[in-house]
Amino acid sequence: MILLQSPSRFLLRILQDRVISGEKGMDIDCHTVEFDDVRYHIQFSMRNPKVMVLSVALPLPPPEAILYDGLPLGAIEAIKTAYGPVVQILDPPKDGFDLTMKINLTKLPPDEEQRNSILTQIASIREVVLGAPLKLLLKHLASRAVAPNVDKLVALVHRPNESFFLAPQADKVTIVYPMRFQDSIDIVLATSFLQEFVEARRTAALNNVPSCMWSPAPPLELKGVSADALNANAGFVTFVVYPRHVEGKKLDRTVWNLLTFHAYVSYHVKCSEGFMHTRMRRRVESLIQALDRAKSDAEKLKKLVNGGSFKRLSLKNEGDSRF
Repeated sequence: MILLQSPSRFLLRILQDRVISGEKGMDIDCHTVEFDDVRYHIQFSMRNPKVMVLSVALPLPPPEAILYDGLPLGAIEAIKTAYGPVVQILDPPKDGFDLTMKINLTKLPPDEEQRNSILTQIASIREVVLGAPLKLLLKHLASRAVAPNVDKLVALVHRPNESFFLAPQADKVTIVYPMRFQDSIDIVLATSFLQEFVEARRTAALNNVPSCMWSPAPPLELKGVSADALNANAGFVTFVVYPRHVEGKKLDRTVWNLLTFHAYVSYHVKCSEGFMHTRMRRRVESLIQALDRAKSDAEKLKKLVNGGSFKRLSLKNEGDSRF
């Protein structure tokens, strides 16, 4: 199993190259897109080569997801905490984007390890913004408390027009994913994959991980949610997270894994589909080779039968042949 990485490699490479290049550099104005339709607009100017303007467009939220000034709950505070004076939020953001930031690379710490850590965090802006409400709720879970002013059921956007749901309690947080896929083959593979995923959780080696359940119908936690939000063609996956899963350094890893769970499943479904296609192509090739060999042997036998000649001898000729 392959876990997706939090930092955008493209964004991180641009930041590292600009830090190494010193005062030299060129104008940069480029766009890039990551999975689940997270878009970036990266700008550098020769007039100020150490300042980057980064605009981020998040997935289109569904009606049940609640945003604050176009951003998830706690996103502004999470940005300020993660980046400090290095990043300035520009208000309003650029047209077509949900967030625009000015990143001053001259304010990076001189220590190389700390500098690389902040650059990696900047490249992980997706996790900082989209994971802010999830991190807020799980932080309170670590303290065995419920975040104030939070509904009993919280919808968080993670894909265009799709959300997953959290039911926070003082001793646990229940996370439910309606699993949707467009391709009919993906639906079949994903359903099988998720059922095996649940079975694997029951092994002794995985006793300490969050409990996992799959069901074709919405679980009770989603009672009262609109029918459109529950339109899932690959069932529903439920995780139950306890305080021990979010203690210390486990928190960031848990937030990222939960935030990208659907992308994780989609990736492995596509890998499985590609693997099966490869196996089928190899099988067809071996059958064709077997047919070619059979055809070649049949042609040799036919040539041997039709190509030979013999001469019939009479009794007289047979008698003469003895002398």
